[in-house]
Amino acid sequence: MRVKISRKEHFNAAHRLHNPAWNDARNAAVFGKCNSPNFHGHNYEVIANVTGEIDPDSGFVIDMKVLKQLLKEEIIEPFDHLNLNLDVAEFKTLNPTAENMVVVIWKRLRNRLSSDLDLSVTLYETERNYVEYSGK
Repeated sequence: MRVKISRKEHFNAAHRLHNPAWNDARNAAVFGKCNSPNFHGHNYEVIANVTGEIDPDSGFVIDMKVLKQLLKEEIIEPFDHLNLNLDVAEFKTLNPTAENMVVVIWKRLRNRLSSDLDLSVTLYETERNYVEYSGK
């Protein structure tokens, strides 16, 4: 029997959406206010969904304390209250759109989870705007 468990966390971060291969006019046209050279911030919500078999001994798919710690180490500590473009290695060369962010978050978590567990990640950039990624 496969069960999905989920953990939600919160972090604040600044970013600038910008393609250095484009001129200023094109960046402004495509990214609008999100292209501000002074950056802008969001209050992100991230949900990690882990699906797997229930361990017959513990009764867990994964211990929630373990999932909480993984999120803290791989997402909260490296992203919270930072400038994603300047402070997070992956985004020095990758535009920190919500789409790119959710893939980076998924990869960071996937590398730390057992291969018999499935992972999907939902990232809310605002209350109404969110992205999901499951590795496919």
